Amino acid sequence: MELDQRHARLIERLETTEVVRAAFAEHPRHRFIPDLVWSEVVGPPLSRTDAPEEWAEYVYSDGYVVTQANEGGEATMNTPTSSSSAPQIMADMIGAARIVPGMRVLEIGTGTGWNAAILSSLVGPEGTVTTVEVDPRIAEHASERLERIGVRSVRGAGLPDKETYGAVIATCSVHRVPTGWLDQAEDDASIVVPWAIYATNGPTPIAALRKVGPTIAEGPLVRDASFMRDRTQPVVHKRFPGMDAEACDRGEFPIGSTELLSRDLLTRLALTCPEVQVSVGMRPWEGKAERIVALGTDGGWAYIWPDGSTTSGGTGPLVEVFAEAHDLLAGEGWPALTEFSLEVDTTENVYRVRAPFGAWEHQV
Repeated sequence: MELDQRHARLIERLETTEVVRAAFAEHPRHRFIPDLVWSEVVGPPLSRTDAPEEWAEYVYSDGYVVTQANEGGEATMNTPTSSSSAPQIMADMIGAARIVPGMRVLEIGTGTGWNAAILSSLVGPEGTVTTVEVDPRIAEHASERLERIGVRSVRGAGLPDKETYGAVIATCSVHRVPTGWLDQAEDDASIVVPWAIYATNGPTPIAALRKVGPTIAEGPLVRDASFMRDRTQPVVHKRFPGMDAEACDRGEFPIGSTELLSRDLLTRLALTCPEVQVSVGMRPWEGKAERIVALGTDGGWAYIWPDGSTTSGGTGPLVEVFAEAHDLLAGEGWPALTEFSLEVDTTENVYRVRAPFGAWEHQV
């Protein structure tokens, strides 16, 4: 199948407006993806020259495409460090940003440049798109494609001086929304950003914020997602909870790790249980490796196993606290993520999550 046909089929599958769909149609994905991509966790990259059909299938999947691993270096494992986001997530974020013709838009994280190109079609000839990329090699690849369509590319971690924007879209997650983003956003501007609930790895739900004050933005969470961290806020790496520790207590959780993960419940639980850090890991279980849910605080840890049994150690009633959050959400019928909103004040160390049935403060 020709690449343009693949692109046409991809945009047909998008759940979005016809205006956004038309912008996607103007910029086929394959024109922005580099010739080398990383489709596997281990092994060499997939080459467009050597394996054109496999390359095309990967590029025109509905998922993200890894376009850089290990920041351009070599390693045993291919750790993604840049990617082309999943098209549906891109469409959802663009829709949440309220893009209109004539708007000035700032994008944080150029990546391949595909998202910036789509934004340029939406703002039209009277608008502008400025995109910022910290990695010089990635920026060079994208700028060659974006210059032809009038997108301004900025290399480095800094923002353009003295510019203001009607919308800011980040294609990377942040634990703290930078003050500079609000400084350069107009009043009532959209700031669409994947919010990293933890400084460590974890959920990164997408928030569709609006600037409501010089340092304050607020708005709903629009969907769950998994984004790499902004390189100016690198992930804080911590030892997996409970490693090499002996369990002191055993108990039960209302549901097991398999159900927690298959029903995508962890982000909502993390939002309503700020005193506990939630993570996922692999552990031996009944003769094979299975995913478990780990809970951690500075003084304690707990594991939720596939059958709902728990093991824990250290201090604090972790399982009980997490079970209270579960019972609250279950009692509300597991509200959609869109029932939650986020309030950010870039001068404070607390971000507030709200829903019709409660409010929670998260340290950042």
